[in-house]
Amino acid sequence: MTKQLSSRAITRTFALVTLGAVLAPGTAHATGVTAGTLIQNTASATYTSGASGGTVTSNTVSIKVDELLNVAVAGLTTTPATAGQTSAVLEYSITNTGNGPEAFNVTVNPAVAGNAFDATVQTVVVDSNGNGTYEPGVDQILATGAATPVIAADGSLKIFVIVGLPAGAGDGQTSQVRLTADAATGTGTAGTIFAAQGDGGGDAVVGTSTASGNANDTLVASLASVALTKSALVADPFGGTQPVPGAVVTYTLTAAVSGTGQASGLHVTDVIPVGTTYQPGTLTLDAAALIDVTDTDAGQASSSGIDVDLGTVTGGTSKTVKFNVKIN
Repeated sequence: MTKQLSSRAITRTFALVTLGAVLAPGTAHATGVTAGTLIQNTASATYTSGASGGTVTSNTVSIKVDELLNVAVAGLTTTPATAGQTSAVLEYSITNTGNGPEAFNVTVNPAVAGNAFDATVQTVVVDSNGNGTYEPGVDQILATGAATPVIAADGSLKIFVIVGLPAGAGDGQTSQVRLTADAATGTGTAGTIFAAQGDGGGDAVVGTSTASGNANDTLVASLASVALTKSALVADPFGGTQPVPGAVVTYTLTAAVSGTGQASGLHVTDVIPVGTTYQPGTLTLDAAALIDVTDTDAGQASSSGIDVDLGTVTGGTSKTVKFNVKIN
């Protein structure tokens, strides 16, 4: 996995990702003195010979610090990302815990053991401006097998992986996606040496991380989506439809669930508009009357608003809530 010197030189032309980019909590810091640093030392001796003495110095010994290749990868999606009719964005950080600037080759594996389904990887993206938010058209897309920009020692870079659901994924099923980052210079057992490929012209030496790290993020399939529409029908005291004081307004709220899955814990709420008064006993769900006070049925209503618990609703189903107010 050794990279040619010319390739490394090209990689180094990327702008360094500084420490101020994105740091993963609890991440180890870079090890020791910066790669390429010259450690120099000259000894001296004093002596007396007869009636006189003198001082002599040794030759100067110079040691160039080699580059230590280390990396830490973290999954940043603490709550499973939701994938359904739209794609999910998974977030990871790559932290260079070595002592010199380094680029990393990124691979993404959606086929993690134990998955209920394997996500479809659409795009791998670098958080180019370091603001922590995925911005299509702004953030840099990484081609398959391409290296990241060079990351400074102790610096971190956020990576976004955009994934979708495959055919056959079941509602509520979960899946993990693994991101692996390998030092572009090379990987191997601790102590492996890549001669003259370290930053500053020294060797590059693989550290305890084997110069490779990985982490998983989790997503959950959500195959239902909800659309809520609201309409109003006015009945004035004169048999017309003018919104005058004393007119009664019937609000209709329709929650439509689409997709092949289910929407669970679905609530419809609404606030009684200023300038109107709720008409007691008018709250209904799918034309069935609901009692205003809190009881065992699905709804409640008061002078401040209404709240109807629709529970779990299967895709392809609609639920209709109605209630009346009077214009003051």
